[in-house]
This record gives sequence, structure tokens and C-alpha cells, in this order.
Amino acid sequence: MNHPFILLICALFLVKCSSTDTSSDASEVTPPDQSTAYSDVDLYVTKPDQSELFNLQANKVPSYTENGNFSITVDPETTYQTMDGFGFSLTGGSALHLNDMSDASRAEILNELFDSDNIGVSYLRISIGASDLDAEVFSYDDLSEGETDESLERFSIEKDKENLIPVLKEILAINPNIKIMGSPWSAPTWMKTNNNSIGGSLKPEYYAVYADYFVKYIKAYEAEGITVDAITVQNEPLHDGNNPSMYMEAIDQADFVKNHLGPAFETAGIQTKIIVWDHNADNPSYPMTIFADTEANEYVDGSAFHLYGGSIDNLSTVHNAYPDKNLYFTEQWVGVNSEFDDNLLWHTRELIVGATRNWCKTVLEWNLASNSNLEIHTDGGCTECLGALTIDGDTVKRNVAYYIIAHASKFVRPGSVRVSSNYSSDLPNVAFETPSGDIVVIVVNNTSIDMAFNIKSPSGSISTSLDAGAVGTYVW
Repeated sequence: MNHPFILLICALFLVKCSSTDTSSDASEVTPPDQSTAYSDVDLYVTKPDQSELFNLQANKVPSYTENGNFSITVDPETTYQTMDGFGFSLTGGSALHLNDMSDASRAEILNELFDSDNIGVSYLRISIGASDLDAEVFSYDDLSEGETDESLERFSIEKDKENLIPVLKEILAINPNIKIMGSPWSAPTWMKTNNNSIGGSLKPEYYAVYADYFVKYIKAYEAEGITVDAITVQNEPLHDGNNPSMYMEAIDQADFVKNHLGPAFETAGIQTKIIVWDHNADNPSYPMTIFADTEANEYVDGSAFHLYGGSIDNLSTVHNAYPDKNLYFTEQWVGVNSEFDDNLLWHTRELIVGATRNWCKTVLEWNLASNSNLEIHTDGGCTECLGALTIDGDTVKRNVAYYIIAHASKFVRPGSVRVSSNYSSDLPNVAFETPSGDIVVIVVNNTSIDMAFNIKSPSGSISTSLDAGAVGTYVW
């Protein structure tokens, strides 16, 4: 018998089942909110859990809507330094791993790194002679114990022709405008007070000879078709425990520059920039001591910094005291035992944002490549330095430094100018205007929670968000 109440219950059950099934199907593909207006801003994101690695977001960023969130305000009319570029140190070990790849695989990764349609690395630092990430210690004028060569007749860059120069030539074929900085870890041992690759100082009687050594180096590279845009006088001059290394006080570096290196460059018609210090941010007085020497000052383009000590804000102290001198950030390593998320946050906040907001024209990570065994290094060299790439044969793994640099190098092309943007400790950021007129804003979420915020600029304003610890590059 069909009781009316039973029929009603059955009807309601069928409606409920039908409704539930329809809802389940709809949740698989959520249609976009038709009321949301979208800007033409591209967003590239790297997340600390590595679920996204420098990924272009599928949707454009929503246009600004009125809200109570923090706003980053970009003012392109207020300008600061012009950028030379972002990149890595191409150590002898890095070059060896690249050179050992098959031609096709090496061409593929070099194009990925240096073609401006890819991540567009635009600046490289190389060592003058060996760094501690070379297979062995060497200079360009190595002699037997007790020998000297004051005329530098035995000067030779042949060791660089094994790996470094061939790789540099391939890079220059991809990007002929890439800038190259050379940095010595040590003078030849026969010029040093201890006749050893580790520590010791340059003997004053060899100051003039060592200046000629730099001239020969630059000319030898010119003969290979490679322009050295800048040199630093000494890598980490107050750290004399590395292999190789050399100790040099500020007063001695000033003497060397004003009485020997500067005049030698001038006589030889060398246009390569001379940069001092090349060590930590905890000692801004070192380069300022050299700048205060009026005779040395005239030969010096600026100073270079690392951040293994001190605060990145100290660099503005140098700029404010000597605003006509350029600043460069030239080295920071990633340790193999550190975490991706910690490095992504710290390096982006302190270097990509911090160094550029404190007037640096470059940001360079140390170093471009190692293998799974963290080789190559000298006896006493760094055994924990994780390359931006891990290269094992033709297998390439991209590590955190690759993504840190990519967030800037692809968009902030040489000639870009840093422009004003208001700072937030929760959302550290930096803004640039490119030579083509694009606005680029790099933001890192420096908190443990997801953050919604706005970016306002004359090119258009947006409302956006980043996950905790994530990095975003916004391009107008």
C-alpha cells in the first residue's frame, strides 16, 4: 500500500541524493569568480615546501580591491642605483663539472642559465688563479722553492684554458654582454711573507710586480676574447685560514692601489674597475679607510661585500659616507646541511632584497656548481658548499640558490634601476624599473602565516597573497 507519508519521504531522499551528486561533480572544477577583475601582472612563485619552484602562475594577479591589508607602494620617480646584474661565482670546480658534460647537455644547461629568455644570469665572478673550489692550488706564476720571477716571464693562464675559459666562451656566445669580475685568493707564493698558499702577506718589494700580474691577467683574458669588467684586490683579506688565502690590512691595500695597481692600470690603458674589501659587512671601516686616502680613492670604483658577519644595513653606512662609490654583493654560500626553506627565506630577505636596498649593484651566490660529493675543492677548501646546481655527469639538479637568483636575474636586467617601495619586516620587498619600462617587485613572506597584501604602482595596483616563507616576483 502506498502511504502518502512514505511517498513524501522517498521523494525527499531522491532529491537529497541528486543534490549531493551534483555538488560533488561541481567541486572538481571550480569556475573562476566572474566578479573578480584581473590585472596584466605576471607572478612567479617559489614556495618553501618546493611544491612550486619559480612557477609562473596560471592566472594573472587580481586587480586591487579596497581592503585593510598592508600595501607596498612603488614610486618609480624616486630612483637609486643602476643594476649590473645577478649571478654566481663560476669556480674552477664549477667549470670542470660543466666541461665534463656532453656537448648537448652542457649547451642545454648553459642556455637555461644565461639566455635572457630563460633565467638570464647576467654577472659572474671568477677567481684569479685558484680559489678553494679548484682541484688544486695554483697561481699564474708558480715556481720552485727559492725561485723568483720579477719580470713575470713565466706568467701563464694555461690552467684556466682547461675548463674555465672554454666554458666562459660558450657563455659569452649565449650572452656577449655578461659582466665578469675577477678575484684573487692569493698572490704567487714566492711573493708572500710565508712562501705558502695559506695566509701570509704580500711582500712590499713585490707590490709593483703583483700590479703587473693583474695587468698581464687582464690582457691574457682579452687575448682570449674575454673582458674582465672588474677585479677585487683580494678575496676576504682578513681571512687567512683558507687554502688559498692572503692577509692584507686596509692600509696595505690602500698603498698597493694608490702606488702600484692604479698607476699600472693607467699606464697600460686598462679600463677594468678596481674594487676593494670583498669581505664581510661587519667591517665597513675597511673600505672607508681606503676611500679616505685621496690618492687611493681616485683609482677605486667601490667596495664589495659578503654576509658571513655583520648586518646588511651596514652597507648603507659606506654609501652614505661615500655616495660616489659603488657597492657590490659578491659572495654567499649555501651549506649542504641547511634547509631549502630557511635558505630561500634568509637569502631572499638579506641579499636579493637587503643588499639591493642597501645600494648593491650585484648579488652573487657562491657557487654555480658542485657534484653530489661536494667536489671539487682544494685541501683545506670548503667541504660543505652546495652549488646552485648539482652536476653528476649529464644529470643536473637545481638547488635553492638557483631559484633565489632566478627570481631577480630573469626580470631585473642590467641597466634596471632600483626604485622606491615602502619596507615591511613582514613583507620585505624591493622594486625596480627595467630598461624596457617594466616594473618588477620581489616580495618574500617573512612570517609563519599566509599573508594577503596589495602592491600599488602607477602601472596598476593589485591585491595578492603569498604563503608563509614564499617568494614572489611580480612583473608589470
